[in-house]
Amino acid sequence: MWARPSQLFSRGIIGMNRRNIRYIGRYNDRRLYPLVDDKLQTKLLAEKHGITTPALVGTVTTQFGVKQLRQMVTGHAGFVIKPAKGSGGKGILVIERCDPDGYIKPSGARLTLADLERHVSNILSGLYSLGGSPDVAVVEALINFDETLSAYTYEGVPDIRVVIFRGYPVMAMMRLSTAASDGKANLHQGAVGVGLDIATGAALRGVQFDRTRLDHPDTGHELASLRIPDWHALLLLAAGCYEMTGLGYLGTDMVLDRHRGPMLLELNARPGLAIQMANGEGLRPRLDLIEQQGEGVGPEQRVAFAQRHFARRGVLCRPHQPRPSVVASAPSA
Repeated sequence: MWARPSQLFSRGIIGMNRRNIRYIGRYNDRRLYPLVDDKLQTKLLAEKHGITTPALVGTVTTQFGVKQLRQMVTGHAGFVIKPAKGSGGKGILVIERCDPDGYIKPSGARLTLADLERHVSNILSGLYSLGGSPDVAVVEALINFDETLSAYTYEGVPDIRVVIFRGYPVMAMMRLSTAASDGKANLHQGAVGVGLDIATGAALRGVQFDRTRLDHPDTGHELASLRIPDWHALLLLAAGCYEMTGLGYLGTDMVLDRHRGPMLLELNARPGLAIQMANGEGLRPRLDLIEQQGEGVGPEQRVAFAQRHFARRGVLCRPHQPRPSVVASAPSA
């Protein structure tokens, strides 16, 4: 089913034009973009502000330094190589474990040291960076994600996107990797998005490829029972990114490590709009309410406000009712 722009507008769905002009253009100072467009800068800034991130193994900044990669990752059971200026999950290489014969991805595919060096060399040349500019390869320790979530994901680490507006968490979803997404938590590549109740972290609605899903396509596990541990702490961490960056409208990508709890993975100054589809609800009413709030409110109070005003309950547990798509025909203003 398709929806007319007037129907989407009545549901509070915002499109790219409104997002870009009304929220990103008004609340995000462009001089601050490098703080989030560069993952290495984000990591260093987070450490300065006491926000937990995956441990940094090292960086490769020159083609000469590529030959130091083997020594850098030796002793690490698993690790992740990513471009500092990448976007959309492009260029991220996850190595789950190593043995004398090579490096094994979550899918079981085996890579050689030459494969890793070639990948890092491509990162440095700007193959995955915004605008194709020269880049830096960031090597991080592998995240040991919370075991309670293992049945909801396939060959990859699930992450939680929280949209933060003026420091308030306004909408959230969990992105679950699948075989179609090659173990990456990216909706455009086939990951499952699950809308989350801001009040409790419980599942609301699941989608994949713009269609409703009630279970994971690979594990077969139903999604209605999904509930995020340490939810309040995760929201506080996400809300604190407002003070850390000074950006009024941003997406925070969080992960749950079984040992370290909620951690910041990366930030996005231009968060996508598919989160509305995963939640079955538009952002506009929530953003309008936040614009009516005064300045000088701390993270704890902002989180409490969001949990009180944006609470929802158990959409996934109800019989499925067909809904119009809320992405393909999103209104432009």
